[in-house]
Amino acid sequence: MSVFFAIILFSILIFVHELGHFLTAKLFGVQVNEFSLFMGPAIWKKQVGETLYAVRCVPIGGYCAMEGEDGGSDNPRSFEKAAWWKRLIILAAGAAMNFLIGFLMMVAVYMPVQQTVEPVIDSFESFSTVNGEEGLQVGDRILEVDGEKIYVYSDFSLILNLNGGDVHDLVVERDGEKVVLDDFHMEKHEVTAQDGTTQMLYGMNFTLKELSLLDRVQYAWNQSIDTVRLVRLSLQMLLTGQAGLSDLTGPVGLVSEMSNVAQASETWVDAVLNLMYFGGFIAINLAVMNLLPIPALDGGRIVGVAVTTAVEAVTKKKIDPKYEGYLHGAGMILLLGLMAVVMFKDIIFLFR
Repeated sequence: MSVFFAIILFSILIFVHELGHFLTAKLFGVQVNEFSLFMGPAIWKKQVGETLYAVRCVPIGGYCAMEGEDGGSDNPRSFEKAAWWKRLIILAAGAAMNFLIGFLMMVAVYMPVQQTVEPVIDSFESFSTVNGEEGLQVGDRILEVDGEKIYVYSDFSLILNLNGGDVHDLVVERDGEKVVLDDFHMEKHEVTAQDGTTQMLYGMNFTLKELSLLDRVQYAWNQSIDTVRLVRLSLQMLLTGQAGLSDLTGPVGLVSEMSNVAQASETWVDAVLNLMYFGGFIAINLAVMNLLPIPALDGGRIVGVAVTTAVEAVTKKKIDPKYEGYLHGAGMILLLGLMAVVMFKDIIFLFR
């Protein structure tokens, strides 16, 4: 089921991404020569007006081929002849559609949820040392930890664990006002459970909240925004050396993780919802990653449009689009190389 779900998921994500480019291009009068799902020889195609619609045989990728997308077209309806702001919207529309489908999948996941844990302190255990007049109090809503907003309850422990140590900067809402607790000492205590296992706990209990329909949609939105933040934190860890190539994964690794998620679920309904959450997480990840200012990605092309427009406005000279094409071509080669390395790593990991 997980393999089938992965195929369907990636197909949907590719389709809606290219659909974003297609719809905005049509909206702004840019000529679309072909709208294709997948790559390779066509197994189905149909010409409708100026656009060829096709489904191809290799289930990887897809594309929305716009006239003059890489320059060199005299067609007044070509992509390069469109106003700069229209080109920016067309390029960003693919990622926007991926985020939208990810958010809708999150909504579907949380629709059956009746209650959830809020980052609002309900009580303290007797061993807790974080409470008091100068510390945390019952009713406090955790707003920020070490400068990071708390969108959902799980963010609290996530940010604390990422930053480590016992001293943190907190911002809480208390009686309708913000209270700042800088350099606040948060001590964990070893607690033995009834089964004999031990845990390190702060001794805080949080509030359960019954969810209305609007609450479920709001929670799905918070979870989606939180996923965007997780991408940023992951990139920070890569840049600072906290994470490396071994922590990256590609389609092969994702399918393996989906299989693990499905097998760990108690019922088939739980499996579907867990896979749906996984799918929403991937969709939002792709949306953010695609907007990074890296050549060959939409984010790199957006930067290219912004820079060339600014330079042309100052110099009054047209920049040959082939130079930007060379840059994106080199970026594509590097990205494909990285994808190949990550895929090889995932395959080796599976066999091990």
